[in-house]
Amino acid sequence: MPEESLETGELKETLDQGVERAHGGYERGGHAEQGEDGGSRWTSYLSLQTAIIAVFAAVASLESGGNSNDAILAKNEAILYQSQSSDQWAYYQAKGVKESLAANQALLVGATNTALAAKFDNEAARYKAEQNEIQAKARELEARVKENNERAETLLEHHHRFAIAVTLFQIAIALSAIAALTKRKALWTVGLAASVAGLVLFLRGFSGLP
Repeated sequence: MPEESLETGELKETLDQGVERAHGGYERGGHAEQGEDGGSRWTSYLSLQTAIIAVFAAVASLESGGNSNDAILAKNEAILYQSQSSDQWAYYQAKGVKESLAANQALLVGATNTALAAKFDNEAARYKAEQNEIQAKARELEARVKENNERAETLLEHHHRFAIAVTLFQIAIALSAIAALTKRKALWTVGLAASVAGLVLFLRGFSGLP
């Protein structure tokens, strides 16, 4: 199960501290009007954006872990069905050996004991019928193996999308925190770009889920 590479809560706390410092800097610098119209409004947008990103990061992290766990379960089921399929094919081979022995015995005694030959022929036919049933079961199990392997691959792909989305969201939060501390809007812009990229992967993570 994937874990967040960074703690979203800690990043959010750092951002809040940066916002408080930014407000304090505006007030101490005597730029009340700028703080209300410029800096204060910007930091408010920044804080709101980060709160929204944190929500998306939490949901993406939950989905990433859920898809990872489901993929593991699907792989385990595929392994189980593969084992059962191998057992069925071994059973199929054993029935084939018995069918061949019964058919050969029928040929050996056919000239001298027709009743015994008929018995061996019946046994050979029974083994052949059982062999067909076992073969059908083995192929059904093989189909389940393929189905579960494909499902596991799909779930892992979605897991990776959500995991990358979490990383991008947390990068955006970190950049927002740094932007608040340094009062550099360029970093906030980069953080917005990371947020958009993360949102795209977040939405793609839900597409085509089994």
